[in-house]
Parts: sequence; C-alpha cells; structure tokens
Amino acid sequence: MLTLDKIYHAAFVLKDVVRKTDMLSAPELTGRTKIYLKAENLQITGSFKVRGAYYKISQLTEEQRAAGIIACSAGNHAQGVALAATKMGIRSIVCMPDGAPISKVTATKRLGAEVCLVKGAYDDAYKKACELQKESGATFIHPFDDESVIPGQGTIGLEVLEQLSDAEAVIVPVGGGGLISGVAYAVKSLNPNIKVYGVQAANAASMEKSQKKGEKITLNAVSTFADGIAVKTPGDLTFELVNKYVDDIVTVSEDEIAAAILALMEKQKLVAEGAGAVSVAAAMFSDLPIRDKKTVCILSGGNIDVNILSRVITRGLVTGGRNATLQIALEDKPGQLMGVSEIVSKCGGNVVSVHHERSDANMPVASCFLKIGLETSGFEQIEEIKNELQKAGFSIVSDRI
Repeated sequence: MLTLDKIYHAAFVLKDVVRKTDMLSAPELTGRTKIYLKAENLQITGSFKVRGAYYKISQLTEEQRAAGIIACSAGNHAQGVALAATKMGIRSIVCMPDGAPISKVTATKRLGAEVCLVKGAYDDAYKKACELQKESGATFIHPFDDESVIPGQGTIGLEVLEQLSDAEAVIVPVGGGGLISGVAYAVKSLNPNIKVYGVQAANAASMEKSQKKGEKITLNAVSTFADGIAVKTPGDLTFELVNKYVDDIVTVSEDEIAAAILALMEKQKLVAEGAGAVSVAAAMFSDLPIRDKKTVCILSGGNIDVNILSRVITRGLVTGGRNATLQIALEDKPGQLMGVSEIVSKCGGNVVSVHHERSDANMPVASCFLKIGLETSGFEQIEEIKNELQKAGFSIVSDRI
C-alpha cells in the first residue's frame, strides 16, 4: 500500500544514486503562466524512470536477486532497470517494442541488460515479458503499476515541494500512470491545495479516456512519437490513484508536442523527448486553469533519438509559424521572382527554397506557378507577407503553414 513514509524511504535509498534534478524558472515559454521546469531529462539515465526501477530492485530478497529480473519498456524504464540491476550484480532481461528508438535500445544494452525486441507497441512487449517471467521464475519489474515503483517516482513530488514550496500547480506526463500517481500522492499528502494535472498525447490517451468513462479501457492502437507514454491500457493501481488524487487530464497533439520540444531547445537550451515535453505543450496550448499560477512542468525525459530530432524540429517550426510555403500564380515574364523576393525581404522574411512550375495543364499558357519556402518569425509575419504580395498584384494559390 502506498504511504508517504514509503516515499520518504525511497528518497533515502535513492539519495546517493539519482540526481536531485534542477528546478528551472522558464517565464519565456508562455506569457500567461509562471512556469518552472523540473528537469528530469537531466537525470542520470536521461529519465525519471531510474527512481522507481532502482527502488523496486533494491527491495528484492537475495533469492529474488539470484533468480534475475525481467522488465518491459519503451526505453526509459529499460535503462533504469539495466543500471540498477548491473549495480547490484543482478541479471536483467528487458523486452522492448521493435519500434523503440535505437538510442534507447543501445543505451539499455550498454548498461548491462539483455534486450528482447518484440514486434508491436509497449503492450506487446509487456505480454512477451510476462511469458518469459513465467518460464524463468525471474522477478518482473513493472514500469508503472507496482507498489514499490510508484514510491520511487513519488520522490519527485517531495523534491518539487522542497524546491518550490509555494507551487500552485504541477503538470505531469502520463503514460501508464506511475509517475503521476507517485507525484500526485506525495504532493496532495503534503499540500492538498496544489492542483495536479496530467497530460497525454492525443493519439495515446488511454488514461484520459478511462478517467472520463469511469473505468479502465484499452485502446485498439496508439500512434505518437512520444514513445515513452504510448500505452494502450492504464495500470490497476495507477488508475485508482489517478482518480483519487489527480485534478484533471488533458491531451496535446503531435504538432503541439513538437512545438514544445522546439521551444525548450530555443528558449531554455534543454533537450526533451516527446513524452518529456507534453507537460510544457499542455502549459503552452491547453486550456488548463493555470494563468498567473506558479506551475511546475515535469520534463520526464530527454532521450530523443537524433534520427527523428530534425523532423520534430521541422514540425515545431511549422507549428510555430517559423516555416511556411506559398504557391503564387505569376505571369511568366522577367522580373517576377525579383518582385516577390523584394516583398519578402522588405517584410523581414527569408526565402530558403524556390520551385518554378510551367507544366501544369490547368494554368494559362503564359503563366507559371512559383512555390517558395520561407523562414519567418511567426504567423503575423506570414500574414504580412501574404498581404503585401496581394497588394502588389500577386495571386496566392495556396499556403501551407
């Protein structure tokens, strides 16, 4: 049973193992809220998961340690389990979905675990891990639905109140619910007036939908680049704790998550993975009642695969109005491109790509289409450029922002 004493005990066990991560003021992220970032993306494994994994494994008996441990994970829990098991001299096997970022798979192996890749999502890896556990008799280390894992994650709640005693709200990423269960229990036990909000990717909103329905549901599929929270079914313990201690759960889109990652990089010089950035996305884009309130966003992880980072940045630039593509119908005569370029330059934009199309059968013989890619400072500048082009007599066929 979860108690505040157990969370304090977890904090004692973890004090020489994990980092007490920084609490960073981030007023630039949104003008309407006093944002603070709990930077678990700077944790020793790049994620908060090491807290729960290490505490759980530290409580195993000698007999259980000798039998080894098995876990399932999209990547961050895997690294926490691998680190803890290796430190304690325990053999570990981790089942991971085959779509897990290569960087997380490689890091898990480097930390000493055996990795078993399973076709599908997290829930498929979970089924495989359960099969292996029954065959081997090893101890299963659940990533979120465990009475010893949750207190480890709850140590973040203790640190939040120690570092920002007058916090008014905490926004927490939610996958299976282990992090928010521990944080909400710790925070509400010490200060019931603080609001605790959860946030999920809209395409993987199992806890949000379960809470609305009043019973656990299982999604048919999940589809999000925030792989750390791509969970089809909430846990039994976590669902109960979330219903009791969490004030609300909201969802954010893939584009909003990408924009949050970009904002963290540009304004805070911090790298967060999709699952880690959803709390900031909620603060930036959702309608949570946090205006003018001291709000802590937990950045739960920073293990983003560099192979998708450039795509995420591009999505973030588009979502924030920093990139745009305009298609303009022109008369096919000298000086037209120069005229367009001069207007863009006068408005402060930058042309980064040009495509001149003469072969479209739908255009007049003496006309052409000009497709230009722009770097801009935001949506206002894009509208200014479009207005000035139209004033100059250019016809904008389409815009893709």
